[in-house]
Amino acid sequence: AFLVSSFFLSSVFWANLGVHVDLSRIQLTLEPDRPSLRVQLSHTAHLRCCFSATRGAVETTWFISIQTVNGTSAPQGVDQRDNHVTVDGGNLTAAGVMCHTLILREARLNDSGLYQCFLNHSALQHSVYTHGTFLQVYRPMVKILDISESTKNSILTAEAMLLMVAVLLHGTMMLCKTKKLNQLKKKRVKEEEENIYEGLNLEECCSTYDQIQRSLVQGPYQDVGNMIMEEEEIQLEKP
Repeated sequence: AFLVSSFFLSSVFWANLGVHVDLSRIQLTLEPDRPSLRVQLSHTAHLRCCFSATRGAVETTWFISIQTVNGTSAPQGVDQRDNHVTVDGGNLTAAGVMCHTLILREARLNDSGLYQCFLNHSALQHSVYTHGTFLQVYRPMVKILDISESTKNSILTAEAMLLMVAVLLHGTMMLCKTKKLNQLKKKRVKEEEENIYEGLNLEECCSTYDQIQRSLVQGPYQDVGNMIMEEEEIQLEKP
């Protein structure tokens, strides 16, 4: 029915609002439901739906909607024959609000879903779903190593020290490598300089250098005079 689907689709948005259904014969007011509930695996879950009606008792049935693989969900009745399911007959508060409670002992993972109360009365033209509560049954995280906080802090401190030592060793190795490369470079430059002068005759270089220096000091005219005197000496020596 249209009203049934409307209440089912809008259950999450109206969870904190009271909804009145006036169908000419009976006025039904839906109280806010708890939107969601998380329960650890094998623990007990308490789900409740509340409403108020102006006339007579309203038949209440618990339904659960489980999302399928293709993303659709359809409400189905909660199996009250299951030993871990308990449904009370309802409690009427002083304000005239009727509350029904569903108890799931030792909750299972497949108990997760949207739980709603299906309200039916002979005076109602259409049956009504309450807003509902989404139950999530979770498996607690299992610790591989159950260690104390002080032990954790010691481990973190040791890791930090090892990291610092690794950084220092790496930096030292890089400095040593750079120093070694510089030494090899200097040695190579020195060997190249030695190879430049390896084929030269130092005596010839020195005599040539002395002649150049002597010519610069004595001047060109003195060299001509010396040449004349040397020629005269040579002619005198001849017989």
